[in-house]
Amino acid sequence: MPKPLTITTAISYPNGRPHIGHAYEAIATDVFARAARMMGRDVFFQTGTDEHGLKVAQTARARNIDPQAFVDEMSSYFKQMDDLLGISYDRFIRTSEPGHHGASQAIWEAMAANGDMYTGRYEGWYSVRDEAFYDESELSDGPGGEKLSPQGTPVEWTVEESWFFRLSNYQQKLLDHYAAHPDFIQPESRRNEVLRFVEAGLRDLSVSRSTFNWGVKVPGAPGHVMYVWVDALTNYLTGCGYPYDQERMDRYWAPDGDIVHIIGKDIVRFHAVYWPAFLMSAKLPLPRTIFGHGFLLNRGEKMSKSLGNVADPNELAEAFGVDPLRYFLLAEVGFGNDGSYSAEAIVHRTNTELGNAFGNLAQRTLSFIAKNLDGRLPTPAPTEDDTALLAAVREAAQVEMPRAFEALAPHEAIQAWLRAAYACNAYIDAQAPWALRKTDPARMEAVLATLYVAIAELAIAILPVIPTSATALLDHMGVPPEARSYAGLASDWYDGLLTKGYRIEAPKPLFPRLEVPAETEAE
Repeated sequence: MPKPLTITTAISYPNGRPHIGHAYEAIATDVFARAARMMGRDVFFQTGTDEHGLKVAQTARARNIDPQAFVDEMSSYFKQMDDLLGISYDRFIRTSEPGHHGASQAIWEAMAANGDMYTGRYEGWYSVRDEAFYDESELSDGPGGEKLSPQGTPVEWTVEESWFFRLSNYQQKLLDHYAAHPDFIQPESRRNEVLRFVEAGLRDLSVSRSTFNWGVKVPGAPGHVMYVWVDALTNYLTGCGYPYDQERMDRYWAPDGDIVHIIGKDIVRFHAVYWPAFLMSAKLPLPRTIFGHGFLLNRGEKMSKSLGNVADPNELAEAFGVDPLRYFLLAEVGFGNDGSYSAEAIVHRTNTELGNAFGNLAQRTLSFIAKNLDGRLPTPAPTEDDTALLAAVREAAQVEMPRAFEALAPHEAIQAWLRAAYACNAYIDAQAPWALRKTDPARMEAVLATLYVAIAELAIAILPVIPTSATALLDHMGVPPEARSYAGLASDWYDGLLTKGYRIEAPKPLFPRLEVPAETEAE
């Protein structure tokens, strides 16, 4: 049996409503989780919201509401987005949950028991927006002379009593781990960034705040709340049962477990430096892989509220459809790289690939069967051409696509799928079943049977990416649930439908043609 897979997004900071970047990360992680389930894996998929920290406290105060009431409202928007986009999470965690407070205090006590916590006075630069501390050498001067973080956010000089974590003790241990586990940080560009940062030397990390109280209380230290990243990173353990459910921990956070974090490239340092150091200190297993994906750019520009180009994923899903949006985001951008999106690009890729290459293939094949065979499924009589097509489809569906999903390369899986769809289109044009109807009805049926199987197997293979559309097609075609997996692709489900005398009705268009919204064209 394969190992269980624990896969997570970063938890979203609900200081504002979700944007397309949040949707991109959730969709990609959902696709990996769905694909793993289709490979027979036991999957635990967690997402959620990171609800503590100074930024949340300040925003709630500005709105004159209690921080808990503020995060209750904001977190609901992220959960609504996930549910709208078909994100198949097993746990939506909120760090304001009492159980998570207990987990955060438990890992703190474990790090303290290892001798890695001490009190001191923090004086240095802090970005409220990033909830991050920065060294002087990392800062740049803004246009007004203000200091800016590497992310371009303002920093302020902070002085307060603090607990510190002995991060400096873990420099060589981290470098040794990176060397022994070259796939720990992906892609390679992120790994190189982290290596340079750690090799330059690590300073002890301030891990508590004493100037506000919205956070997890530091055990045994009245007046201190945990630095939000200690609390936030621990969410991954909370969902796996830490520290209360050892049986669940053994299943989903085992020493030799398959644990994958999908995160944005801007928070790789926290996950690839601080998080493994915390886990080493607490004597807990480390994840297998931390993958830092790129940013989505609106027509090539980074999204910002000041530019007014922050895209609402709910509005995009409403305008173009959930599955077309899911497909576009993963097909358009090589996962790990930055990418650009626009209404025109979404419409073009949906119409040409989902609509023409696959949707039209299914539409004309199934309509032809419904009309010319009165819905009766065609009888196979495979020739070399038929066998070659199904072999090409199965190479993509059973080998290339699962392998690409396991490698966290959804764009490669989609390209393999598209090549197989194009092969089906070339096959139907060459075989011309509409001509065979008059000259060779038996051969016509053999061609249609081959296409029926190929279309269904392509629909099964792309289920992780476009689950609603692919499921609707498979339901219409009568494909049984047990065949809808990468293992099930090799079953004799078509023979079973023939034996039962299954009949198919004329289908509705799977991907109606999209148009660019008028307000976009006018811009």
